[in-house]
Amino acid sequence: MSIVIFIFILSILIIVHEIGHFWMARRLGVRVEEFALGFGPKLLGWKDSKGTEYRLCAILLGGYVKMAGDERAKCAGGSDEFFSKPVGHRALIALMGPAVNFALAYCCFVVVFLLGYVDMQASAKQIPAKVGKVMVSSPAEKAGLKEEDMIVKVNDKNVTNWSDMQEIISASTDKVLTLVVKRNDQQMALAVTPEIHKVKDIFGRERAVSRVGIQQSALDSSKPLVIRRYGLIGALKAGGVELYTITIKTVASLWEIVTGQRSAKEGMTGLIGIFFIVKFALGVGFAFLLHIVGVISASLAIFNLLPLVPLDGGHIALLGLEKVRRRPLSDRTDDLLSKAGFFLFIALALYVFFIDFERIGLIDKIVHIFQK
Repeated sequence: MSIVIFIFILSILIIVHEIGHFWMARRLGVRVEEFALGFGPKLLGWKDSKGTEYRLCAILLGGYVKMAGDERAKCAGGSDEFFSKPVGHRALIALMGPAVNFALAYCCFVVVFLLGYVDMQASAKQIPAKVGKVMVSSPAEKAGLKEEDMIVKVNDKNVTNWSDMQEIISASTDKVLTLVVKRNDQQMALAVTPEIHKVKDIFGRERAVSRVGIQQSALDSSKPLVIRRYGLIGALKAGGVELYTITIKTVASLWEIVTGQRSAKEGMTGLIGIFFIVKFALGVGFAFLLHIVGVISASLAIFNLLPLVPLDGGHIALLGLEKVRRRPLSDRTDDLLSKAGFFLFIALALYVFFIDFERIGLIDKIVHIFQK
């Protein structure tokens, strides 16, 4: 079921993107010859009154809109052909795909804020860093922690809630942690030697985390979750803010990857990674899933604006160059740029697949097989 829902979501995002190109092309008088969902062998097909053939293909991992005269060498100069249109019109057609993905993301966010969503950060801040239970023979028991102790610092880092404390301890690589606790209105420092445990993330891959063997109290953990819900005007505003925030964070993350400030493994994921994220979202609830769909749609728009020729951003960049030069590039130069861009695109796609395979542990399993 997760696979079916993932394919459905992916298909919706692709269809919406291609509808953007399709609608703007027809709006500007360009004849659309084919509108396809997927690649490979045609499964279904039909034509409308304007001669556009709609196709459903076997490999549902993309889609395309084929316009009349969208190859310069084959453009006969007809008024309904792509390359017969002004540079500005061609740029609008290329830009409309990502624009519609941004619009879909905005609509998803607005609906999420209308339905209401759980504010995880606000909910987590409600739970104090108070020890509810100390596990028997745990590092915490050996260090002298007791029930009702309030943890105020971990390794000189201030702690205001259980989530902060848990995150600091889990991410720590120190062999000994210094916990400052408040007990009977007095503070004391305790040295704790954490144990390393293996836990699985949403991708199913194990990772090592530090544990000290304490639990929050049932009374604290049972506090109601913070639900954020807006009226129509509030949701429209909040949806815009969310889209802006997601866009800025994504662009900043890409810039950090390009400049070497962040590892690509941390900031990038492909179809396999997105599948596991969608699968996780399905277990949380509809509002969370819809938010993830919005994030993916916005990310798809940003990705398509990258200046690689197979992508919309690459075509827009070439059109900008044509506008500045006041004439198109030579056929040879255009062909070389297209081939170079396509090569970079394939290399990027393979690298992202490698990151996803490594993230879910497949690369380690393959290496282990060959090491036997």
